[in-house]
This record gives sequence, C-alpha cells and structure tokens, in this order.
Amino acid sequence: MKKTSIQGLSIVFLFVSMLFLCNQINWMQLFSIKATTAKTEEKLGELFWGIYQKAEKQNDKKFANQVLDSLVNQLCKNNKIKRATIKLHIITKNEVNAFALPNGHLVVYTGLIANCKNQEELSGVIAHEIAHIESNHVMSKLTKEIGLTMLISMTTGNTGAESIKNAIKLLSSSAFDRKLEKEADIKAVDYLCNAKINPEAFANFLYRLAEEENSTSKYLSWISTHPESKNRAEYIIAYSKNKKIKYKSILTKSTWLALKNNLAN
Repeated sequence: MKKTSIQGLSIVFLFVSMLFLCNQINWMQLFSIKATTAKTEEKLGELFWGIYQKAEKQNDKKFANQVLDSLVNQLCKNNKIKRATIKLHIITKNEVNAFALPNGHLVVYTGLIANCKNQEELSGVIAHEIAHIESNHVMSKLTKEIGLTMLISMTTGNTGAESIKNAIKLLSSSAFDRKLEKEADIKAVDYLCNAKINPEAFANFLYRLAEEENSTSKYLSWISTHPESKNRAEYIIAYSKNKKIKYKSILTKSTWLALKNNLAN
C-alpha cells in the first residue's frame, strides 16, 4: 500500500513538474519565430533564385525539362511530397553539381546529367537534394552559418548584393555537416525504394566520385560539396540491403538516351 502511494505521488510530482515547465515556454513567441522563419525562407527563395537565374544560363529545352520533371514527379508522388513545393531548374553548365536553395528551389546542372551513367544515378542525386529540402536542412545551414537576423535583413534589402551572392555560394559549393548529409542519404534511399528505383545506382555514383576525389578537375563540384563519397556509398549499400522490392525504370532507355543527346547538342 505504501509503495503504491509513493508511486502515485511520484506520478503527480512529474505531472506538476511538466506542467510547470510547459508554462515557462513562451508558445506565442515560439510560433512567431517559426512563422517568421517560414516567411523569410519564402522571400529568400525568390531572392536567391532571381539573382542566380540572372548570373547563369537556364536550360530552355522543353524536352529536357519534361524528362527531369517526370523523375521528380515520381519521387514526389510515391513519397507523399507536394510536387508544387519542389521548383526544378536546369542550368546549362559543365560542372557535375546539384543543390537546393531556400523554399524548394532545386538546381541541377547539365554536367551532372551528362556524368550520370543511367537514370537511377540521376534519380539518386535528385532524391538526395529533395531530402535536404524536405528535412529543412537548407535553412538550418543558412541560419547556422549566417544567422536568422542577417537572413531577414537580406529580404528587406538592408544588405548588399555581395552578401547575398556569398550566401548562394555557401549552398552551391560547400558541404552540409556529416549528420545532415547522412540523414539526407538515408532519406534519399527511402524515397528511391518507395518509388521502386534501385538505390544501388546512387551508391555506384558515389563510388565513382570517390575514385575522382583527388582530381583537380573544376567540373566535379559535387565532390567538394559531398565529401567522403566512398564511406557514404558503403552505408547506403548496407541500408539498402535485403529490401524485397521489384525495381523498375521510370524512363525508357530511348528516352534516357534522347535526354543525353538533347543536352549534348
């Protein structure tokens, strides 16, 4: 009886303690910060993409955009991601690179497409970048490296164009920390499996990058932004192992070859 009473008092004490702690949290302030961050991300997305679009050559070939759009559509559809939140842009550039800007802007270079041996490799990279977007890694990185106050200042026009360009460069040419990269890799594998796309091809792409990591080529941008490719490929293979899924291709072989030829001309 005594033991039961003590247990009962302990439960009451824990409940009262939790209630006290909850009352100490300024919920209105917390919700206000989240709302401000969301609005800031939306404005930053428009601002960053607007500046980047003027500085680079956007691919205007309808066929290439339709093909990549079909890959993104399948990944979104099979992972319950709102397609409208992913804003796909193809940039005509020889660099092997892809990256995400705030508010769902996904930038893919034609050099990456040309370097991928098959559609599954390309899908793996796209899935990885969508994982960064869906996991809010983009704003987390910007907030950590630059600060929310400075980001808000950018959206109000109180900072120079050079600061904005440096922020864009931070996302396009520097790595996320290891924890976020691994989180994006694992989520990408889940995305691929749900879409019945073989994730082993993504690992193969990383293995190939690992072999070229000592290369001085200026075109291998995705290496500098995604280091330790071999280690990442190994845990992707381990995580993908023994998944009983019948994989299938989204694009026909002829469509994939047509895409490569379309961008080569």
